[in-house]
Amino acid sequence: MSPRSTAQLQIHFCVLLWGFTAIFGRVITLPAAALVLWRMLIVVIVLALLPSVWRSLRAMPLRVIATYAGIGVIVALHWLTFYASIKLADASIGATCMGVAPVFLAIIEPWIARSRFDPRELVLGILVIPGVVLVVGGVPESMRLGLAIGVLSALLVALFSALNKRMIENADPLTVTGIELGAGALLLTVLAPLLPHDGAAFVLPDLHDALLLLALALGCTLLPYALALHALKQLSAYSVQLATNLEPVYAIVLAIPLLGEQRELSPAFYLGVAIILASVLVHPLFVRRRSDVQHADILAAAESKGLAD
Repeated sequence: MSPRSTAQLQIHFCVLLWGFTAIFGRVITLPAAALVLWRMLIVVIVLALLPSVWRSLRAMPLRVIATYAGIGVIVALHWLTFYASIKLADASIGATCMGVAPVFLAIIEPWIARSRFDPRELVLGILVIPGVVLVVGGVPESMRLGLAIGVLSALLVALFSALNKRMIENADPLTVTGIELGAGALLLTVLAPLLPHDGAAFVLPDLHDALLLLALALGCTLLPYALALHALKQLSAYSVQLATNLEPVYAIVLAIPLLGEQRELSPAFYLGVAIILASVLVHPLFVRRRSDVQHADILAAAESKGLAD
């Protein structure tokens, strides 16, 4: 098998692993805030064991560190709203909301990343609206708060993805990840007593949740991230984007046999999902990214669905 074919398999395996993040969010019994805090802490602790991360951190100006820490606050808020959406609704709804993120990104990215506005991207965003209407109509009323929070989470994804694209430059991606998730974990630690909770503000996971958290942090975060970095050496930015756009598809397909969520949602919901995902998948075919987009930029966008979900 050629190196390029191997890289293609690797990136699709990464996207499949990222698709499990919504499933873990549903089966882990911890509240959303505790789930996010523990996942961040696990990843930060593992990254802190890598000497290369510390070398890169020492070489980074304080101003840049502070900027990445600020982005980490947005990442933490995204994770919090993403898992809150899953807890209040279900995994399929949370994954569907992430499919709306490219719509927000088409509007936000030119402003933040100082790139050229492409009206074709806005047209694709408008085409998503009928799908959103069908999704809302196909969701039980008890789940609509979760849907609204999921859309907010998608907006936060677009915001921090655009900021990462502007800032990533030549920084070591693992070091950036450690700074952002470390800042996010600190934020959630401060906010924990202020967020709604039953009894203790800081919840310790039981053995069941601890094992699932380890699988989520290591198997659906660090492992696919490392594989994606390796695959990016062989693949174009276009190929990576096309693959990462499949993440919501994988998540919804996994939720049906593993969680049986198709019993809770109407056919209108899945028709709306099909429209949204069709727009997401057509996006890289209709609007090919400009040639100056770097691989690290695409990985930052992938984090919005993978590392950040």
